[in-house]
Amino acid sequence: MITKDSIETAYSFLHQKRNVYIHSSLDWQKDDIEYAIGSYVDDMSQELYETLSEGRSDFLRDHQRFQEDITCAVERLEGML
Repeated sequence: MITKDSIETAYSFLHQKRNVYIHSSLDWQKDDIEYAIGSYVDDMSQELYETLSEGRSDFLRDHQRFQEDITCAVERLEGML
């Protein structure tokens, strides 16, 4: 079962990191955010991750798709709130 608390926590973290990521022009900062998000999703509720990823095992872990993935994750979490 996905708790409201886990949704709110994930939304807060991902939303804040996405906002910094999309406005950053520093590659090292973007890499740090990608690493932080990757670590976060490793420890988040597996059920919540599977819901957000829609079965994609590399969701929020693929450098090429990261901006698209984090934007999608934030939108999905907003819909769950």
